[in-house]
Amino acid sequence: MKERIQKLLALAAISSSRREAERWIADGRVSLNGKTAVLGDRADRHDDIRVDGRPVKLEDAGRSRRVLAYNKPVGEVCSRTDPDGRPTVFDHLPKTKGERWINVGRLDINTSGLLLFTTDGELANKLMHPSTGVDREYAVRVRGNVDEAMIERLKEGVLLDDGMAKFTDVQYFDGEGQNKWYHVVLMEGRNREVRRLWESQGVEVSRLKRVRYGCIFMPSNIPVGTWVELSQRELNDLADSVGIERKKIHRLIGKEKQNFQRHQKRQKVRQHANGPRKKAED
Repeated sequence: MKERIQKLLALAAISSSRREAERWIADGRVSLNGKTAVLGDRADRHDDIRVDGRPVKLEDAGRSRRVLAYNKPVGEVCSRTDPDGRPTVFDHLPKTKGERWINVGRLDINTSGLLLFTTDGELANKLMHPSTGVDREYAVRVRGNVDEAMIERLKEGVLLDDGMAKFTDVQYFDGEGQNKWYHVVLMEGRNREVRRLWESQGVEVSRLKRVRYGCIFMPSNIPVGTWVELSQRELNDLADSVGIERKKIHRLIGKEKQNFQRHQKRQKVRQHANGPRKKAED
């Protein structure tokens, strides 16, 4: 059965979404059986589809998925490349064959904690889309006086520059005096939303760490700067939480499996990412 090309590219995790694949097609970067593809073209898994001249492997596209849980350190940016040469969250991920990792949501450079990556574009989009109501939980250390009236305002809603925002839950966790830890929950992921909500009340955020995304908590076995691949049960829970089909974990064999295991063993704990990477000398 033939599908629209943009859907196949998203299923294969070549593009992060169908919309991105549509932009590639409009820009003339995609070919179908030797001809420049146009929006509306359909193909199946056996057609020759290429992006920027590189063939796309579609035989198993969308039939399996993988998810990594990554403990992001402060100092990394959530992009594949950075014009300022800063370290990115993709720098230390394992290589994939015929697929690519898609980050599920973002964390700003000064925020650490749980960041999910998947090879399944549909799963990534569902987990990020506001309509699915997937919540995110953060541990936040604030500096300032916090009282019950402030907490109620944060839960009822505050008008920020980009509209109303609120925490669905705020719970005191630890600390005394001016520095206290709270756990807060959001149902969306707008830019710097946790920080901006606290700052709207005249309170400074001194540390921020994501500890949960939907049904996935930060695993206890991943130090800062390292990752672990989620189990089949955890993948099923994620799929069920957003109402999509369960799929089996992509089975690694041969050199791909060896390279993955080697990369996993060589991971280094990094509490803080290094500064800008030095450019090679001419």
